[in-house]
Amino acid sequence: MAHGDGALLADARRRTPSPALGAAARAGGTRLIAVVAAAFTLAQLVLVRPGMGLGWDETVYVSQVGVQAPAAFFSAPRARGVSLLVAPIASWSTSTELLRVYLAVLSGVGLHLALRAWRGLFPARVIAVGGALFASLWITLFYGPQAMPNYWVAVGALGAAGCFLRVRENPRALWGVVAGACLMALMRPTDAVYVALPLLVAAAAVRHGRLVAGLVAGLVAGGVQWVIEAYTSYGGLAERLHEGSRIQGGLGLQFAVDDQLRSLGGRSLCRPCTGPLPDPPIMAWWFVLPLLAGVGLLVAVRAGRTRGTLIALSCATTAALPYLFMIGYAAPRFLLPAYALLAIPVADALFHLATTGAGRWRPVAATLIALGLAGHLAVQYAVLDRTVRRTTDDHRDWAVTAAELHRLGVRPPCVLTGHLSIPVGYYTGCSSAAARGPNANSTAAGILRTSRRLPVAVLTPPGGAPPAYARDWQTFPAAGMDIRVPPNVSRHGPT
Repeated sequence: MAHGDGALLADARRRTPSPALGAAARAGGTRLIAVVAAAFTLAQLVLVRPGMGLGWDETVYVSQVGVQAPAAFFSAPRARGVSLLVAPIASWSTSTELLRVYLAVLSGVGLHLALRAWRGLFPARVIAVGGALFASLWITLFYGPQAMPNYWVAVGALGAAGCFLRVRENPRALWGVVAGACLMALMRPTDAVYVALPLLVAAAAVRHGRLVAGLVAGLVAGGVQWVIEAYTSYGGLAERLHEGSRIQGGLGLQFAVDDQLRSLGGRSLCRPCTGPLPDPPIMAWWFVLPLLAGVGLLVAVRAGRTRGTLIALSCATTAALPYLFMIGYAAPRFLLPAYALLAIPVADALFHLATTGAGRWRPVAATLIALGLAGHLAVQYAVLDRTVRRTTDDHRDWAVTAAELHRLGVRPPCVLTGHLSIPVGYYTGCSSAAARGPNANSTAAGILRTSRRLPVAVLTPPGGAPPAYARDWQTFPAAGMDIRVPPNVSRHGPT
């Protein structure tokens, strides 16, 4: 062997990491991801009060399996995944604090598993920072410990996309694709289809039959109960989809980008979505996000990992499109799957802007990015704190109203109807009934008949007009609403 050849071989050996070093790097990356997930769980427990009480939608999901109140009306768009998720706690305990802690821990585990699916596709620091960017959004922190479906669609989407990209090198990753698709479909079947579309197209384009079959199997496994229920309770799949569209105001070509912007200030549901836009610092990150995603794609092309970034961006786009251009209102949680999928390409872009090709920091750029992120985190914390305080106060009012209802003799078994009857009914332990609106499950005549044998109360906004059948009922003020009860209900119950 020539001396020059020997020198080249020695240099190659120095440049090629040993298996031991590779394993150490993978272990270090796994630990970094675990730290991000653990910090996310801890932040939820500290910043989102476990005693915040359950929100409107949460009471619907929890009541299906809970012991505190009868099952609330389950409208067509909803799926049973959240109820299944909370059943290990809600089926025997009424403690909201215990449920919040359980969901916070579970959401941290979910984030950890979803991020692990991307190991080897991006540098470990990019994956960890991407996870931290997603986990530090006020929306993610607020909804992580809640009994709501959108966060779980997000981690299912992130995990499924990562496993999809790993199947070539590791066929066992197909099970991760199945699991991610199943989780999404359990939580929100229609969202799962939108997220999975780019994956199905990509798998079909390369004629990867097992991937197509795995995706379809996961979607079917998660959505089959929803489809069966469509035929047993809603008159068929087409009817359930039509009813779901009606409840959501009619799906079609609509512009909801400005609605989503208004919701960034901490409005959990923006319907109708009126009023001024939030202050520019609250909205700034939303406009920077697509720009950084574009930079992330350019970085991926140069780094030779275009496929992974394209898959993430494509799934994020199809996840967001229905909520930006097909629905007439907004809730910030609707876009959680898109934010999760954008996080890793955005983190890739930030590292590219902050470092040189040799991996050294660019002092000026790195400082500006660090200051920008610090400001972003401060804004996210401020919105989160305000949102948690307002939500806690609202839920406390519901509990106060429930106590007043009990004082008036409206105790289980009982029925509430009218303003906020679903969440207040849960706090009171009553069933809820509605003669009109998206949660209609009774008639005025039926409610009046029920009032002759069970305690019934009508809730209205302060000074609001009651239904015709309750105009002569007694009125009592409560926290933020009026309670109307028939003459046959006293403090000791119906006479």
